[in-house]
Amino acid sequence: MKVEIEDDVVRPELALSGDDAFYILMRAREFDEKTPQSDPDSGSNPTDDGSADALEDQADDSVEAELMAAIRGLNDDAQLDLIALTWIGRGDFTLAEWNEAREAARDIGRKRIGRYLREIPLLSDYLDEGLSQIGFSLEDYMAT
Repeated sequence: MKVEIEDDVVRPELALSGDDAFYILMRAREFDEKTPQSDPDSGSNPTDDGSADALEDQADDSVEAELMAAIRGLNDDAQLDLIALTWIGRGDFTLAEWNEAREAARDIGRKRIGRYLREIPLLSDYLDEGLSQIGFSLEDYMAT
């Protein structure tokens, strides 16, 4: 994987597209915000309960399925980029250690990557931080 250094900032050449990265970030943010059900037998009107059910984890909720489908739909290199960005955002690696982060990500195995990422608390925050370290911001992406 090619890594460029500009103005002392390491910028890896990503296989992961910006569209895919920010779509996953947004789905992960929605997933991170879900809470356990507080009233599983609720039959009330959403307006009456302040739409609290929208933030509760429901069996028929598509957020987790969309997140997992987006991750599993990536090719191998894009999945490795996603994990490396997450680890860099979490502070496990630095940008200068990009190649090492991608190599370490291989140890997870393709079949486990989706579940591995889904189970990281604050995945969206770490991915957001990793992307910002290479010069991409959610705000700039949403403005385009």
